[in-house]
Amino acid sequence: MADFNQVLTPGDYQNGIVNAVVEIPQGSILKIEWDRKRATFMLDRVEPSIYPKPVNYGFIPQTLDEDGDELDVLVVCAEPIPTGVYLEAKVIGILNFIDDGEADHKIVVVPADDRNTGDSINSLDDLGERWQQQIAEHFTHYKDLKKPGTTKVEGWGNVEDAKAIIAESIERYKSQA
Repeated sequence: MADFNQVLTPGDYQNGIVNAVVEIPQGSILKIEWDRKRATFMLDRVEPSIYPKPVNYGFIPQTLDEDGDELDVLVVCAEPIPTGVYLEAKVIGILNFIDDGEADHKIVVVPADDRNTGDSINSLDDLGERWQQQIAEHFTHYKDLKKPGTTKVEGWGNVEDAKAIIAESIERYKSQA
């Protein structure tokens, strides 16, 4: 299997487009992670069935967040996207998140070529306050049965905030490559 971090670039993030690789399809309780040392996907754990992923979950290649993992993406799409699929995605915002005391940002994106909603979703506001509440609720509590109180949602940011974190994560990746 090809190493996504060698083949795919982060994309044209300055213009709001990133490459995203899906690890966990929306609705899944399987915590699948990219193992960059082995260049393959790995089942890390099975989450409690009350905490399925409310959105497709993955990463941006050639990035490292402050927690040492690839920068996470939440891919908003009407359908689950299978593990290993990559897509060009439009950046619409960021979820600022703390996991075990470390920053673990989530860049919120939509497929760049989603003819159903892609042209109408350009910011988090377009998803609505209820969507943001549901995502915040998930990430605040999804570890409660195993490690209560270890996660904290610190708020949301706009497209420019997301681009700044992407730029930092690209530089961090380059400095460790």
